Amino acid sequence: MEEQLKVAVVQAASVFADKAASTQKAVDLIGEAGSAGAKLIVFPETFISGYPRGFAFGSYVGERRPEGRDDWSRYWRSAVRIPDESIQALTDAASAAGAYIVIGVVEQDETPPHATLYNTTLYIGPNGALLGKHRKIKPTGVERLIYGEGDGSTLTAIETPYGCMGGLICWENYMPLARMAMYGKGVKLYITPTADARDSWQATIRHIACEGRCFVLSCNQYFHKAMYPTDLACYDELAGTPDNICRGGSAIVDPFGNYVAEPLYDQEGILYANLDLTLIERGHLDFDVVGHYARPDIFSLTINEQPQQSVIRNAK
Repeated sequence: MEEQLKVAVVQAASVFADKAASTQKAVDLIGEAGSAGAKLIVFPETFISGYPRGFAFGSYVGERRPEGRDDWSRYWRSAVRIPDESIQALTDAASAAGAYIVIGVVEQDETPPHATLYNTTLYIGPNGALLGKHRKIKPTGVERLIYGEGDGSTLTAIETPYGCMGGLICWENYMPLARMAMYGKGVKLYITPTADARDSWQATIRHIACEGRCFVLSCNQYFHKAMYPTDLACYDELAGTPDNICRGGSAIVDPFGNYVAEPLYDQEGILYANLDLTLIERGHLDFDVVGHYARPDIFSLTINEQPQQSVIRNAK
């Protein structure tokens, strides 16, 4: 395994509900980070094409407003489908940069009628190959109206020359068994795209780093209310929300819970860090959550990684 890795965590805002513009922004930022020598470049949750913070799409218990359906249609049309032109642009950019890319997207279901959206993380290799994806297995709160639930088949972990790479999205990281599933896959570069800008999130990522003896790369958007299109049909739902609608808080943490790059707030920017990967093995002297610190005689975890289908067609 390589002993050093330069990484970039990109704290930037989507161009909300605009797939082409969000994709181009991602491509430009990949080029910038790649030119700076980063070999792993991480983007926030749902970077393409945005996290609808503050919106309910006109939905209330027992009622859905027509205006909300208009905004939903616009949001749905801005989602990616694998493969499509956005995926091609991202894989081309990864190849040009010679870097691994981890990016959050809103993904349309690949099966007709493509109606369900998923909160998805894509993993792209430095050769331009789409290596895998992870669909959020438990959308949080009102997210459950917007995104479907992924299944165990996308609990993805990718082997790289720098160690195994994988992770969970935002509050999935509050699911102890989901974390254990990732530790069990040997993840040492733990990626946590998020929409959580609170101080408590920093405690979470530092805990994961200590628990997994892994590097944690946490990436959030900085987003100001003025960045939303004002012609959204339910724009009135933003009344009362703060102007600084998401302050960011992206950060990089080492396997002992120390910041390699401290949280970035109230601005867009790229966090760079040179990771000393030998810290991973050093951390295992006294703690290995799936090894010598485990008690398999008392505790065990069974994971269903089979794809789940609602319609199964048996050929005659």
